[in-house]
Amino acid sequence: MAKTREEEFIYEEVKKYEGISVPVKAGFLERLLVRSVSCNKLHPNPDDEFCIPSVGPSFSIVSNYEKSFRRNSVQLEPLTVQKMHPDGYMLLNGHHRWLAAIRCGIKRFPVEIVNPTTVDDIKKMLASSDHEKRVTLDLDEVVFSSDDKEALEKEPGFPYSLIYKERIKLGIPALFHYCNTKGYDIWVYSADFYSPDYIQSFFKRYNCHVDGVITGTVKKMGKDSKKKKEIENLVTKKYNETIHIDKDMLIRTDSRTREFDEYPLSGSSADWSKEVMKIMDGFQ
Repeated sequence: MAKTREEEFIYEEVKKYEGISVPVKAGFLERLLVRSVSCNKLHPNPDDEFCIPSVGPSFSIVSNYEKSFRRNSVQLEPLTVQKMHPDGYMLLNGHHRWLAAIRCGIKRFPVEIVNPTTVDDIKKMLASSDHEKRVTLDLDEVVFSSDDKEALEKEPGFPYSLIYKERIKLGIPALFHYCNTKGYDIWVYSADFYSPDYIQSFFKRYNCHVDGVITGTVKKMGKDSKKKKEIENLVTKKYNETIHIDKDMLIRTDSRTREFDEYPLSGSSADWSKEVMKIMDGFQ
């Protein structure tokens, strides 16, 4: 089947940077101050389904975005991008909106520049620790909260409140401090494309230390991904024990045997951290 002009454009964009593009870290000020980028400086991600010929873009989705943009009926939500060499930014999220913007002749588009976790980052995180056990938590589901009815920690003071918009559950700093004193590394996970240094800096505002940050690009790897298997092997080799803390369950796993024990939690936001610490007090 013959490709459309837009498919040809996408694949030519991918081909243009094949073998020469390299993801690079964007500095803090660039991530803070650069809020929009020329659409010509935004490049499709070759690993995204959008760019895979057998899957390709959904032109119905693109058309819906195009109609909304032309009617000015939606606010332009930022595209998530990563800085790349030799120029511009690679799209991590928002390919269909990018193509709709090009159709509409939109010159610049709002962006959020991130430095997502890489395999090299994880290797450095593992090498920097002397501990053999860790605690893992999901940022989106467990640590961060958008529910004002939930018991929350106070937001960071000015000017940090302008930079960090996330709110965390009451007791998270105390729980992290407890885990650190018990000899556990703390690893947090998110399906979103946070920069690890942003997350670590955020928790410093609460006097918390986080050892590992796994963000969207790593978490969304395919189950058979060589990189994902490499990470799993590195983690298994490093840690004898992993405690995963969820909203209503604590799971303690022996990394070598894969045997695990489950401990239910009430889910009460006011007592959640105290429950977790009481359970962990019983571990040797």
